[in-house]
Amino acid sequence: MASTTRTTHRSTAGKKLYAVRDKQGRFKDIQTYERAHRADLKKKSKGEKTKH
Repeated sequence: MASTTRTTHRSTAGKKLYAVRDKQGRFKDIQTYERAHRADLKKKSKGEKTKH
């Protein structure tokens, strides 16, 4: 599975945004950096899953 490409932007309020794009380069989802980062931290990597 290929990882999705994220590009960073800034909102009018000055918050950092991630723009998630599909394979054609179109916007699939735009999320705040804060929300995306929290979701990344919550997700376990393959290495962490196999340790226990």
